[in-house]
Amino acid sequence: MSWLDTFLFGYYPYICLAVFLLGSLIRFDRDQYTWKSDSSQLLRTGSLRWGSNLFHVGVLFLFFGHSVGMLTPHFLYEPFISAGNKQLMAMVSGGLFGLLGFIGVSLLLHRRLSDDRIRATSKPSDILLLVLLWLQFALGLATIPLSAQHLDGGMMMRLAEWAQRIVTFRAGGVELLAGAGWVFKTHMVLGMSIFLIFPFTRLVHVWSGFGTLVYALRPYQMVRSRKLNLPDYKGR
Repeated sequence: MSWLDTFLFGYYPYICLAVFLLGSLIRFDRDQYTWKSDSSQLLRTGSLRWGSNLFHVGVLFLFFGHSVGMLTPHFLYEPFISAGNKQLMAMVSGGLFGLLGFIGVSLLLHRRLSDDRIRATSKPSDILLLVLLWLQFALGLATIPLSAQHLDGGMMMRLAEWAQRIVTFRAGGVELLAGAGWVFKTHMVLGMSIFLIFPFTRLVHVWSGFGTLVYALRPYQMVRSRKLNLPDYKGR
C-alpha cells in the first residue's frame, strides 16, 4: 500500500469524523441562526417537490443501508444469508434507491443552476454540496457493474471489515483495500469528504431531523385553560 492509501484510508476517516462531530457542535453553539436548511421553495417550487422527495428517499435508504450493511459483523447474519446473496441484495436495492437519489439530486442541481433567482441567492457551499452529492451517487451506481464481476461477496466483506476496523480503532484496515478498484476507493473518499464539509453546509439540518424523534418520548404537557369549567387538555 502506498503512503496515499495509508493516509486516505487510515488517517483521513478519523480527521473527517472529528471535524464532523466537533464542527457540528461548535456551529450549534456559536451560529444557531444558521442552523437551517435554507429552503428556496418560496422562490420557485417547480421541480423542487420531485427532486427533494426522490433525493431524500434515496439518500436516507442508502445511508442506513450502508451503515447496517458495512458495520454489522458477518457472524450475525451469516446463519441467515450468505455473503454473495447479501451483495446481490445490496446491488439491487442500492441500485434502485441510488438511481432515485441520482435523479433527485440532478433535478435539484439543474434547478439551482438554471434559475437566475435561485442561483443568485445560493451560497457557494450549496452548489458545491449538490455537485459532490451528484458525483457520489454517480460513483455509487458505477460500482454496481464492478460488483457484478465478483458475486462471491469477497470484496464487499473486505470493505465491511475495513469500516468495522475503523470505527473500532483496530489496525490493519488499510491492507484490506489492496485489491479494491479506483471507483470503490474514490466513492469511499468522497463519502468521507462529505462528512468533512458537513458542519459548514446546510447539511447540519439533518441533526434536527433526527432530533425530532425525541418528541415521541417527551412527557405530556398539561395545558390548563384560563376559562372556568373547561377540562384540561393533554398534548405533546
